[in-house]
Amino acid sequence: MNTHLDILAFAAHPDDAELSCSGTLLLHKKRGLKIGIVDLTEGELGTRGTPEIRKQESDASSQILNLDVRENLKLADGFFNQTEESLKKVIYAIRKYRPRIVLANAVSDRHPDHGNGAALVSRAFFLSGLVKIETFDNGQLQEPWRPENIYHYIQFRHIKPDFVIDVSDVWDKKMEAIQAFKSQFFDPASDEPKTLISSKKFLNYIEARHKEFGAAIEVPYGEGFTVERPLNVQDITSV
Repeated sequence: MNTHLDILAFAAHPDDAELSCSGTLLLHKKRGLKIGIVDLTEGELGTRGTPEIRKQESDASSQILNLDVRENLKLADGFFNQTEESLKKVIYAIRKYRPRIVLANAVSDRHPDHGNGAALVSRAFFLSGLVKIETFDNGQLQEPWRPENIYHYIQFRHIKPDFVIDVSDVWDKKMEAIQAFKSQFFDPASDEPKTLISSKKFLNYIEARHKEFGAAIEVPYGEGFTVERPLNVQDITSV
């Protein structure tokens, strides 16, 4: 039987969602909604760690976030594109989990996989609603499903958000989920090659970015998102 999620976050690499939208996931989980993450790749081209280590770290983070589902589509890190095969894998995941809302990578970013992931998921978001595209789950033909909306989280590059979520109440838990990826982020005991994201300043930058978004809505910490179409607001006093 298909799982109906309220929010499904797609991420080009394990840890993308933790860095960018895990506060939003945590916040809505606390409100009783069902949440999940689908990683597009295993992050196998990452300078530090291995796919096996990244899987262990993803599992640990999933426990912290109390996810209802997490899956990895195992597309080729650094090389995936909008092929029919890749699109059908994302369509399969959307139809399997039938989310109301999809979150996806930043539309443009320092890592080319992030923009590619955004475009791939956005296209699959539409195609998953087409009856004549056939995908299968355990040999069973899946029914079409198009979520209500797709929002893109903001990553390394500064992008002006269209809206900001107050994640102040779950900030500590978000940072715990990020730091579950011990191979990737600051660890003074590690003897692996140094990278931008393994430096202590990177986590400081992450905190500063979330403080910046928070300041825009007058709260301690926020997560920013962009939209593909205008939001449907029924009550202007609730915005």
